Amino acid sequence: MTQRVGPPRAGQARIVLLREQSIKLGSVDVKLEGTPLTGLKSGTYVYADVTAGTHRLTGDEVMFPGTTQHEIAVQSGRTYFLMVKTSQKSDALTAMTVVGGLAGFAVGAVATSGSDNPGPLDFVAMDAAAATTALANLRLGS
Repeated sequence: MTQRVGPPRAGQARIVLLREQSIKLGSVDVKLEGTPLTGLKSGTYVYADVTAGTHRLTGDEVMFPGTTQHEIAVQSGRTYFLMVKTSQKSDALTAMTVVGGLAGFAVGAVATSGSDNPGPLDFVAMDAAAATTALANLRLGS
């Protein structure tokens, strides 16, 4: 990552979001502090340099009945890697919709209404070694 885009700017931290090659996630809307992080598609990664402190990531998907919210505390000079994956709720709703159509989706929405994460995504922290391996197969989102 550092070879491709350089280190974080002085006094800042870097948050890198990775999305593996997959057909599971449709069009997702990921925001950092309300600002869209565009270009996060299947097989890509995006990044943002931020000030030290706590920052909020949110994730939405078209037609999904909830929003993912994730807070991350960062220190200047460090890089933080997060893999973006479908949430358990999203996986359950997809399965119920495949099996039962719209009725299955409605049943699934009720069954998963108490989920810890009401949104379609999970932001899973990765260590630098695992992220480096994953980044080798991804391209920078645009």
